[in-house]
Amino acid sequence: MSGDGETGSHGGAHALSWRRQSSEIIADCRVFQVRRDVSVSPHRGSEHDFFVLESADWINIIPLTADDEVVMIEQYRHGSEEVTLEIPGGMVDAGESPNAAAAREMFEETGYAATSDVIALGKVRPNPAIHNNWIHTFLARDVDLRSKPVIESTEHTVVRLVPLADIPALIVDGTINHALVVVGFHWLSLSGHRFAESASLRR
Repeated sequence: MSGDGETGSHGGAHALSWRRQSSEIIADCRVFQVRRDVSVSPHRGSEHDFFVLESADWINIIPLTADDEVVMIEQYRHGSEEVTLEIPGGMVDAGESPNAAAAREMFEETGYAATSDVIALGKVRPNPAIHNNWIHTFLARDVDLRSKPVIESTEHTVVRLVPLADIPALIVDGTINHALVVVGFHWLSLSGHRFAESASLRR
């Protein structure tokens, strides 16, 4: 199909694009910067303020042991004011590749290391409404414990080994509720890696 307003076509995409008139950084929050843009509407020609969180790319990594257990972490999240169950993740440092960042974050947060190269599963925009970055998801197979996790001043985590077969049920019942962690397991399923059906999902 084609025609005016079709967002799938190049013409439609251009027709929806706003023109940025000016831009400035208004806050530096260490892990991200807040950018204020003044942009012009493609429909009415009016100017509006928009606020963007500028950040380095993020990574998620799914560490799997030889026994098909996922090495996960529990940690307190200040936004939701709750302890969450997640896979290791973090930011890509300057000059670092996403796959190197994934291996580093996994080792720092869990003490587990990959016995072979980590595998890229895919990347998505965390929230294109306000973020400018990507999150890359990786898989590490046959990981083993090498050391204790690195505990930073504000980041305290507990390592949990969770059978891969339990992951779908933990997502359904809300135990795993971090959207980017759910996306990571979706990438794993798209890669062809099969989740064994858990008892709670067979009922």
